[in-house]
Parts: sequence; structure tokens; C-alpha cells
Amino acid sequence: MSEGLPALDLGVLLVYLLGVTVWGAWLGRGQTGGRDYFLGNRDLPWWAVMLSVVATETSTLTFLSIPGISYLGTLAFLQVTFGYLFGRVVVAGVLLPSYHRGELTTAYELLERRFGVGTRRLTSVIFMITRLLADSVRLFATAIPLALLTGWSYPVAVAVIGLLTVIYTYFGGIRAVVWVDVAQMLLYLFGAVVAAVVLQSVVAGGWSQIFATAGAAGKLQVFDLSLDLGVAYTLPAGLLGGAFLSMGSHGADQLTVQRLLTCRSLRDSQRALVGSGVLVIVQFAIFLVVGLGLWAFYQGRAFDASDEIFARFIVDELPAGLTGLLVAGVLAAAMSSLSSSINALASASAYDLWAPLAGARDDDAGILRAGRVFTLVWSVLLVGGALVFLRIGEGAAAVEVALGVSSMVYGGLLGAFALALFSERADARSVAVGIVVGIGFVTWIWATRRSALAWPWFVLVGTLLATATGWLLGGRRGRPTD
Repeated sequence: MSEGLPALDLGVLLVYLLGVTVWGAWLGRGQTGGRDYFLGNRDLPWWAVMLSVVATETSTLTFLSIPGISYLGTLAFLQVTFGYLFGRVVVAGVLLPSYHRGELTTAYELLERRFGVGTRRLTSVIFMITRLLADSVRLFATAIPLALLTGWSYPVAVAVIGLLTVIYTYFGGIRAVVWVDVAQMLLYLFGAVVAAVVLQSVVAGGWSQIFATAGAAGKLQVFDLSLDLGVAYTLPAGLLGGAFLSMGSHGADQLTVQRLLTCRSLRDSQRALVGSGVLVIVQFAIFLVVGLGLWAFYQGRAFDASDEIFARFIVDELPAGLTGLLVAGVLAAAMSSLSSSINALASASAYDLWAPLAGARDDDAGILRAGRVFTLVWSVLLVGGALVFLRIGEGAAAVEVALGVSSMVYGGLLGAFALALFSERADARSVAVGIVVGIGFVTWIWATRRSALAWPWFVLVGTLLATATGWLLGGRRGRPTD
């Protein structure tokens, strides 16, 4: 580890950290209620929401883990993003109209209108547990480059990121989250471009030689038509598995749905969602290509963990000033994801749990006060969770760990929404059992390793099981009207 930051890098990093924290807190001035704090008064421009969605879902794991995946393998991970786009198109056409009908405050309010408040609470709690686990991994992954660069321990690095993020999230609410996300996404994409430019100069022959060498080694492969369900990155797994994963993460997860509800209209929400799918493909392609450049630069050298490859390049190979800029980019990605999680978790806690129990559904000011308390609570839990995940598995990329955790759960949640929209038989009891069966079976597969099923298939399997179970166990009382 480094003994300390050069003065120029330290200055770049501190200016960014302090500037974004103060700006984010300032954006929250004048808030009077939960509608503004959590939904931005439904008045945010679609393009800002689109960039915020991309910044939130890709986070530091894109910056660090995706280059490591292509370093060790090929460009085949890109197949998953094609499914991501298809899944968003489905959500835009099927779920978003239901969310905008009736001015919903969280994704799970839709389930309450169909199955009752118990189902809303159950699905909201599942969302909370999933986000806590997955985003704890993301937060820890971010501490890697900061620890490498500064010589701090991982716990100290996690605490610094968490403290600064919670300040602007607490005061700024969703407006701060979205607008800071916009700036942070532009910063870390700029960091990727900087890395690509540096690789052009440090690898003999530049990018033409990188692509030639990678092609000869078979690393430019994008499509794998294999039907082996145990292989994660194939075209069938990418299109089907990626689509269902995207439907779960962008249609049944409050983290993304909350942003889409801040748009001014249904059409704006649809534009933000589908546009984010296109941007994600471009962004993943950029980081996968950076991984090929790193492979050529290090000549395929082995590393202890794939997530450290890009971090090591940033620390050891970039000139003063640029190192600080790219580390600021890493922190930008991390803080955007963390702030989004904190605000979404606080929103679900205030609207789905606290307000119904306290009889305060219409108390907008009370929801704001409760939301800020939940913001602090979830911040502490996420930082604590990151410390628990200090060891995320030998040789595993953090992005795959986080996606695997989410994939175990999204199927059960997505099945509940499918039953709400399309089944006349399902009721609260059958939906609850379906959720448990869908999540339980996929978790059993993952925990016991008794099946070779790769993680991109988890959401599809969980959705089918949850939907089938809920339909079979349901009654025939008919579907309520809105």
C-alpha cells in the first residue's frame, strides 16, 4: 500500500469530496415534506433521471470489476446488457403505466392495492434486506482503491465514504441524489477515458496493437451461443437472464422505481428507463475494453483479486493529478450508488412501514421527519454491512457477488408483480407463499451448489416459480378494479 497521497492528488480528491458534499446538501434547501424529499415533487427532467439510474446501477463495480472480468476472460459479459435493454422496454410498457396511475409513492404500494398492506410490507422488507446485502458489497469494493492509495485500512476507507455520502443525502434528499449522480457519472466516465488515453501511450503500438493481441488470444469474443445453463455469459443467458434481471431491478426494486416516479410524466419515465438501457450497453463496453488494455499492459499477469487490477493501475501507473482524478471517479461511482440506496431504503421505510403503522399516510411533514431518521439508520447499517463483507470470496469479482445476491431475490418480487397485474386467482396468502418459494429455491441452488445453474438464470427461475405457485394456490375471487 502507498504511504500517502502526493500533494496534487490529495488536493484533487479533497476538492471533489468537499465540493460534492456541500453542493448536495445545498440542493435540499427549502424542503417541507416527504413528497419533495423522496420524490422531488415529481418535477425532475427525464435526462437527469436517466443518468442517475445509470450511475446508481453501475457504481464502483463497473469501474473496478468489469475491467477485471474482460482481463480474465472476454467481452462476453456484454451479452447480459442486451438483455438489460430488452427488460427495460418491457417494464416501460407494462409496469410504469401502473406506477403512474394513482400517484404511487413506492413500488410496493401497487401490491397493497391488489393484495393488501401485508403484501406491501413483506415485499418492502425483502427489498430492504436485498439492498443492504448487495450494496454493502458495493461499498466495500469502493474502499479497495482508496486503501491502496492512502494506506488507510479498509474500515477507515468505508467510514470516510459513508460519512460524506450521508451528509448530502440527509440534507439533500432525492434532488441531491439525482443531480449529484449526474455529475458523478460524467466524472467517472471521464476517468475511464483518461485511463484509455494513458493505455494508448504505455502499451507499445497503442490500441491497434491491444486489439490485435486480444483478437489473437480470442478475447474479443462477444457472442457465445452455448446452451449450457452453467455458463454465465452466453447469448441465451444474456438475453433471457439479463432481461429478467433488468425487469426485477428496474420494475420491482424501489431503488430504481423511486427515480422513475420523480419524472414529470409517464412518457418521461419511459424515456429515462429505455435510454438508461442504451447508455448501460455503451458504458459496459467502455469498461470491458479498458480491461483488454490492462491485460495487454500487464501481459496477462495474475493478481490476487480481479477487482484490484484496475485499482493497481490507477495507483501505480498514472501521473500525479490524474491518479487523484481517477480515484475521485471511483468515489463518485460509489457515492452515487450509496446515496441512492440510502434514500430508497429510507423512502420504503417511511412510506411502506412507518406511515401505515403510525396512521400518518397523509402527514407529509411527518414523513419527512421519519425519512431523515431512517436515512441515518440505513447509513449505519450499510457501513456495518460493508465491514462484514470484507471477505467477499476468493477470486470472485465484486460485481458478480452483488448481482448474484440481487438475482436470488428479484425473481420472487417480480413474480408478485406479475400476479398483481395478470392473475385473477392470486390472493395475499398465495402471493406470499409464491415469493417464499421463488426466493427460497434459488437461494437453495446458490447455497448448496447442487445445480450448475449460472446466476443470470436465477431471476427467470424465481419468477416462474413464484408466479406458478401464487396462481396454483390462489382462489377464484376475481381481480379487484382500480
